[in-house]
Amino acid sequence: MAVKKLEHVGVMVSDLEVSIGFYQDVLGLDLLDRFDANESTGLAFLGDGASGQVIVELICGKDNTFPDEGKVHHIAFTVDDIEGEIERLISLKVHFTSDEISTLANGSKYIFFKGPDGETLELFQPKS
Repeated sequence: MAVKKLEHVGVMVSDLEVSIGFYQDVLGLDLLDRFDANESTGLAFLGDGASGQVIVELICGKDNTFPDEGKVHHIAFTVDDIEGEIERLISLKVHFTSDEISTLANGSKYIFFKGPDGETLELFQPKS
């Protein structure tokens, strides 16, 4: 197989500052790089500062002319303690799309919540 790993997920956002703050303060990602791709598009790369692994690329058109198609359905983040993370995110006023944790047939648990642009995000706890 030629593909080795998922490089990152690109998410179109309306306000780069707000989204960077959310992904840093709420999800605990580190800002790894930030620059303007051209005169109308700003980029921010967030992920794990220790390893340098990029997880999310935020893309902000300064004139907000990005089309709706191609938006990501959701981004899933692996956690060790989904219940603890839910409590932490609730304290940060994060809006969950349901009140209950869902469990897959293999025992993995997940729950969805919304980011600052309404993007759907997921906490995912694999079966131990």
